[in-house]
Amino acid sequence: MPPRSYPTARQKRLGAELRKLRERAGMNGATAAAYLGGERAQISHIESGRYGVSDERVRRLAAHYSATDKHLVDALAAMAMERGKGWWDEYRGALSPGFLDVAELEFHATHIRVIQMLHVPGQLQTDAYARSLIRSGMSDLPAADLNTRVEHRMRRRVIFERPRPTPFEAFIHEAALRMRYCDADTMREQLEFLHEMSHRPSVTVRIVPFGRQITGSVHSVLYAGGAIPALDTVQIDSAFDGGFLDAEAQLTKYRGLLASIESISLGTEESREHIHRIAQEV
Repeated sequence: MPPRSYPTARQKRLGAELRKLRERAGMNGATAAAYLGGERAQISHIESGRYGVSDERVRRLAAHYSATDKHLVDALAAMAMERGKGWWDEYRGALSPGFLDVAELEFHATHIRVIQMLHVPGQLQTDAYARSLIRSGMSDLPAADLNTRVEHRMRRRVIFERPRPTPFEAFIHEAALRMRYCDADTMREQLEFLHEMSHRPSVTVRIVPFGRQITGSVHSVLYAGGAIPALDTVQIDSAFDGGFLDAEAQLTKYRGLLASIESISLGTEESREHIHRIAQEV
């Protein structure tokens, strides 16, 4: 089977974690490949996510690397067992890989925490609001492409609809509730929908009011919990950076940022009242 041309972010993460185990063992790729009865390129492709790897082979490699973290090995083996296509694969070729990677990340997350400073989180957007928001940033986007992006965004709500919904916590700055990317009726509908979603057992919405002081530079963040904390992932979207982060120092930094934002956010009931009040003012 030829190597994958475009491995997903999750496939790359599995390979990267196997590489970390090998490097901690002080073993080079050629030695690891010889253990599997292959060539150096085989390990290179596995660690880049271009080759799939079975759960049995993950455990063999982990044992060969003298990996002692059973929870990590079990989690990596479970990742290796994931087979089949997710709903996001229907959009391959229609949307850039980044859109698909975010949907895949959310789908597999054990919990999700987001910070949004300038707009309502995508998972909590209405069709009309999302359409206006996307169009405001890309006014020349063809109608078919706009429809595809909006449809994909709406389908990301699958995490709320399954038998065991993903715990979702959103910290939203008041600015996001007042920024006008759309007409008044659309904005009011969006705020009412946000208020409605905040009552779901799996969804927590916390508002950061204008009056609270923010320390440092804060940008939009999606923090996705892994099967164990070491497999957590941060997805950021700012004017200066983007993509996925998973180094322990980076995860620690964003855990701290989330804690800081949580400390200045309104409680859940106060947040609902705040959303309702702003909706009445629109």
